[in-house]
Amino acid sequence: MTPIAVIGVVILVLDQITKAVALRRLELGVAQPVVEGFFSLTLVLNPGLAFGMLAQTPPGWRWVVALLSLAALAVLFVLARRVVPTGGVVGVLALGLVFGGAVGNLIDRARFGAVVDFLDVHWRGHHWPAFNVADSAITVGVTLLAFRMLFPPRAPEGPAPAR
Repeated sequence: MTPIAVIGVVILVLDQITKAVALRRLELGVAQPVVEGFFSLTLVLNPGLAFGMLAQTPPGWRWVVALLSLAALAVLFVLARRVVPTGGVVGVLALGLVFGGAVGNLIDRARFGAVVDFLDVHWRGHHWPAFNVADSAITVGVTLLAFRMLFPPRAPEGPAPAR
């Protein structure tokens, strides 16, 4: 579990530093183009789940969103206990990414009642919901876990057992 924790802490620190910079340097809702017509830095406070899901939840019910986040962390912890012995490097990396990202967003919910998002990708009228380092880590981690589960490593081939 130590490598998972180290990866998680690295992601958590990167996430919280980038969010602190975004909060200091960006104005809420004002896009700062980085690559014209494709990528901007736009500060958004997202009270919902990933990519704005459940963002319209009334403020009195936002505790449900936090509870769902805690439940996801608990499920992930149970999954980690099963994956670590056989998950290899990919499983450890994936779980570290997801843990770090989930904790980073949970800290935002506790501090601000919403998650700080600021990475804004758009192209030809298509607009992806703003996201952050934690969201990126969670997405990459879940994708790695899915591939790991769909395509488990093959057992090394050795000599046939004696009869």
